[in-house]
Amino acid sequence: MKLSIVIICWNDWKVIENCLSSIIANTHRLEYEVIVSDNGSTDGSVERIKAQFPIVRLVENRANLGFAKGNNAGIREATGDYVLILNPDTIIHESSLDRWIEFADRHPEAGAFGCRVQNPDGTYQRSARPFPTISRYLIAYLGLRFLGRLNYPVLSDNYEGWRGDTEREVDWQSGCCVMMRGALLRELGGFDEQFFYQFEEVDLCRRVRSKGYRIRFTPAVSITHLGGQSVSRFPIHFAIEICRNGYRYFYKHYGIKSARRYRIVLLTRFRLRRVWYGFVNLIRPSETLKSRLEMYKAAIAWNKQLDPIQFVEHGIEKPSEQPHLQMS
Repeated sequence: MKLSIVIICWNDWKVIENCLSSIIANTHRLEYEVIVSDNGSTDGSVERIKAQFPIVRLVENRANLGFAKGNNAGIREATGDYVLILNPDTIIHESSLDRWIEFADRHPEAGAFGCRVQNPDGTYQRSARPFPTISRYLIAYLGLRFLGRLNYPVLSDNYEGWRGDTEREVDWQSGCCVMMRGALLRELGGFDEQFFYQFEEVDLCRRVRSKGYRIRFTPAVSITHLGGQSVSRFPIHFAIEICRNGYRYFYKHYGIKSARRYRIVLLTRFRLRRVWYGFVNLIRPSETLKSRLEMYKAAIAWNKQLDPIQFVEHGIEKPSEQPHLQMS
């Protein structure tokens, strides 16, 4: 088997139907298999996939395991030389997978591969980025991304000035559509399951790089990513989940000091955005802005009371959860 396509599903029938149809309609020369790892959907996704797409192999997890653990359940079933991790809210363009495998075969030095991801209107969606660091996040959140356009560019959270229109090496590719060499992915054990939502693909790409492989991006392959299908349902929940995984990532790769500094970065980001969008809401009030402001308020409150190290090492999120010492 040349390619295994692993798609995670959680109540995503509205989008996964088009995703699966696009794979079948637009892939011609390639031997592939499709594995859908279902995280306990209750919208009839499992039954409808079985009925309409008999070629799909279903892994029924019967609970929402999150992105990393849910994908790993599908990866364990994959037999391909390459494994494509694909979001259900994506559309595969004509012959994209055929060309992507040809590109990967020409680059034995690479262990993972990115492609051009487009918004529904055809514009570029930033999907390939530098590895996050405290300084890069601060540059981004303080509005200094333009420094990336200098003759000696200062990286932030983007490759500023690059629109995914040239082939290049990148640090990491978004988990909405990232392809790995199957043997390498299995050697690495798939995604680190401590990450429930976000940072899991960043961590995996770091581990690919640690094995001496590069991550190659090609604009000759493109997909459409609708984006935000799950996040829009519970914005506050997902905002805080991103914070949780950020602390885990910085602790794992940079240590205690960086985990604590990440808290400062987050509070700076949320406070600045709350001020700005609060001002915008005064001029043009809307329910969308009101919801955004509530999200920032909740995220600030959650991060203010958090001890990052107690959280990462012991799962403690609130001061009231701290163990009480008995005096003898």
